[in-house]
Amino acid sequence: MNKQDILLLYQYNQWANGKILEAVQNVTQEQFLAEASFPHGGLRSTLTHILFAEWIWRSRWERTSPTFRFKPEEFPTLDSLLQRWQEEERRLMDFMDGLTDETLASPFQYKNTRGVPKENILWQAMAHVVNHGTQHRAEAAALLTEYGCSPGDLDMIYFLGA
Repeated sequence: MNKQDILLLYQYNQWANGKILEAVQNVTQEQFLAEASFPHGGLRSTLTHILFAEWIWRSRWERTSPTFRFKPEEFPTLDSLLQRWQEEERRLMDFMDGLTDETLASPFQYKNTRGVPKENILWQAMAHVVNHGTQHRAEAAALLTEYGCSPGDLDMIYFLGA
């Protein structure tokens, strides 16, 4: 995978996240905070998990290995979550600016949240993050649809304009 390809994936990721975050602005605070039976819970918990994943992987790519996880309670309102999301999106795109085809094909080392050493190829881990987000955006989209606030189609082909 080259820089142009991974950049396209991350542009899609931003677009799809944006559609979810725009739709979430139409729910009530109670709906935002409500629990649900998805693996990470309701909207706030699921969105916190998506944000956490993007943050921790970017941190790992930048050679730090955080061992803590974001907690939904850190984001008592949608605005607090959106503010942190915008900051992370900016940091992630700054990281993307410095990528080369060579660095994408290179291994990187990190420790998981339990402190266990790991190694992956950068482009593979980056593709993983987009794929991971797709799963959890689908869960958030299902909740939003139940609340009458569907984000619409999130498929990459729609992002590409087909």
